[in-house]
Amino acid sequence: MPRIHFDIDTLRSFATGIELGSFAQAAARLHRSTSAVSAQLKKLEQQAGTPLLRKAGRGMALTEAGETMLGYARRLLELNDEAAAAIRGAELAGRVRLGMQEDFGERLLPAVLGRFARAHPRLRIEARIARNAELLDGVNKGRLDLALAWEAGAASPHAERVGRWPMRWIVAADAPLAKLRQRGEPLPLAMLESPCLLRSAAIAALDRADIAWRMAFSSTSLAGIWAAVNAGLGVSVRTSLGLPDSVRALAAKQAKLPALPMLGLVLYRAEAEPSPAVTQLAGIIRRTLATG
Repeated sequence: MPRIHFDIDTLRSFATGIELGSFAQAAARLHRSTSAVSAQLKKLEQQAGTPLLRKAGRGMALTEAGETMLGYARRLLELNDEAAAAIRGAELAGRVRLGMQEDFGERLLPAVLGRFARAHPRLRIEARIARNAELLDGVNKGRLDLALAWEAGAASPHAERVGRWPMRWIVAADAPLAKLRQRGEPLPLAMLESPCLLRSAAIAALDRADIAWRMAFSSTSLAGIWAAVNAGLGVSVRTSLGLPDSVRALAAKQAKLPALPMLGLVLYRAEAEPSPAVTQLAGIIRRTLATG
């Protein structure tokens, strides 16, 4: 049986289309025509010998084989891009100043730093973990080259949305659902101090649903919030990204609480034309988010 050699560009179109939820959007991002991307997908299915996509309403969904292919495609693309970056960027030197939300400090940041260090051993990253307002201020004033932060609604000329995640009600990992709300008692909340996008969203949703609440615990750091939630002091709101094992995310129906909005995640750059090092780091962040 002849060996199958999957084309990297084809795998990139496939993975990007799944990531964006639209192959038309993938074609635009990859600077290809929609028909060219369609031809690539057809060739990929021919090579695989089985359908990778199926119709789901007005859109497309992955088949079981497609899910398997997506996992391998992401791994192959990561290795390909890491090799290309290491070769092209072998002589890059200096520093990149990166800012991230505290949500990403425990899991995403180590993965990003490791991949970047392997590709660019002579480049130094100065990382800062901070809250949204501080990160955006750092980018705007040139103290940070790149920041990964929640979409705050303020217009920025050098911003790229890299995804949208639903806000979730957060409870202790072993919390029984029946005891989230005590009959007749206000819902206890454990939230970051104001200003906080997720705190505001939670309070607004509860007020619209006419559900009484009280601020049981407030902190300047997520570590404090996780400790309070794990101790059963209150319910919090975050996305499912970067959660520690001590807590879990619940959809509104599970928690029997009001639905919460989506939250955009954005890469903010200090410059319209960033340096090659900043561009490489932004690419690694995108790929790390895409591969979970």
